[in-house]
Amino acid sequence: MQEREFWQLLEEVLGRSYGRALAHDQVLDRLEGMTAIEALAAGEEPRVVWNVLCDQMNIPDSRRWGKDHNAPPMPVR
Repeated sequence: MQEREFWQLLEEVLGRSYGRALAHDQVLDRLEGMTAIEALAAGEEPRVVWNVLCDQMNIPDSRRWGKDHNAPPMPVR
């Protein structure tokens, strides 16, 4: 997943305003207390950030990839 895909999914799944507000304000406990914006800027994989945000917001798998998206592979570490 590329960062642009992260932002597309964020807007599709959560809505433009709410999604952007969450990315800016929601502290992600599993990412050292960073927000999504901070985690992406720190170099975290967009798919990891997306999954952590969705897990924390209790977004089920059936909704988190939008209507026309398949789950991209997890990054290799």
